[in-house]
Amino acid sequence: MRDRSLDPGAKNEFHRRETSLRITVTWAVALVKYMKTLNVAPLGKLLLAGILIGWTFGFAAPAQAAPKKVLVVTVTKGFRHSSIPTAERVLAELAKESGAFTVDYARVEPNDPEFKGADGKRDNAKVDAAIKAVLAEKMSAAALKKYDAVIFANTTGDLPLPDNQAFLDWIKSGKGFVGMHSATDTFPGFPGYTEMIGGHFKTHAAQLEVQPINQDPQCPICAHFGKDWKVFDEIYQIKDFDPAKVHGLLTLDRKPDVRDPSPGIYPIAWCKEYGKGRVFYTSLGHREDVWDPAWPDRKNPKEVAEAYQKHILAGIRWALGLEKMNAKPQKAAVE
Repeated sequence: MRDRSLDPGAKNEFHRRETSLRITVTWAVALVKYMKTLNVAPLGKLLLAGILIGWTFGFAAPAQAAPKKVLVVTVTKGFRHSSIPTAERVLAELAKESGAFTVDYARVEPNDPEFKGADGKRDNAKVDAAIKAVLAEKMSAAALKKYDAVIFANTTGDLPLPDNQAFLDWIKSGKGFVGMHSATDTFPGFPGYTEMIGGHFKTHAAQLEVQPINQDPQCPICAHFGKDWKVFDEIYQIKDFDPAKVHGLLTLDRKPDVRDPSPGIYPIAWCKEYGKGRVFYTSLGHREDVWDPAWPDRKNPKEVAEAYQKHILAGIRWALGLEKMNAKPQKAAVE
């Protein structure tokens, strides 16, 4: 996937590096011409010119920013999506291809052999203990200090964080939070989390194809969708959602239910500022073929997954402070 930060068609880091290089070369040429006027032996001129040019290039070359650090959380205390391993892999691939961030994981696979009891069946007590241990290790107030953003990829249920409020305060301090699909079906007993993410899962009908309304076709998270993009997925209906408190990205104006397509506001993706932090959420991502263009058993063409990957990559980059966009709520909600 192309990294927008190196896109020669945008006024970005690519142009800044190119301009810096042109200035440096011009300065180096001027130095060589000046050296020819000095009363110095030819070998001395050559050595001195080499030193000055090397110093100039070294001084002018822009320092490469270290990749941001992102924690991907996929533990579940409720329904567990089969697409979680695919999500983990795709996020790692996006990190590597973009070079913008690295990923660490807080994950527990309940079906791993280590969690089987003496009867060969899954021992839920062992699973719960493992979830509590990995979250204590990765998401304590002290551990969070080494990350720039946290991604909840299809998490569910009330996760046993060491300190719920410390997590929200960490985001507010200027960090990033990204949620995919059932991230809004997480922490049903923690209103502060619902306020942070912007809404909570209410229900869903059968999977169906929808054509989302692109609410901000100029922003990097949605610019590639165009007007006619369609996706087949499990589309959530969201409660405790206030369109005046978020910057809408994708939405529907009818209920995502073939039995009752009544008009209304049915948000799919949004972003928002949270204190000094940045929050991006998309309800898409139930199906493997939404995540992965190479997934064999498909309802969606591979272009849908390619567009989804661009969608979440831009959202992650924005949450990390690497993309600029207006995240203020729109003045008018979709009727």
